[in-house]
Amino acid sequence: MALPKRKISKSRRDKRRTHQKIEAPNLATCAECNEPILPHHACPNCGAYKGRTAIETDKD
Repeated sequence: MALPKRKISKSRRDKRRTHQKIEAPNLATCAECNEPILPHHACPNCGAYKGRTAIETDKD
């Protein structure tokens, strides 16, 4: 089995891993209730999608 001739430095290792990071999801605001939602999804708070009621929710 092949082995590396030299140790990979921490700097070189970390440069390789610069693109392996977690990003926060993009959020949009609901037009009905102004809650943050994922784009192209129905609002879990009020159930609206594209200006109409897509799902029924329990409101008090």
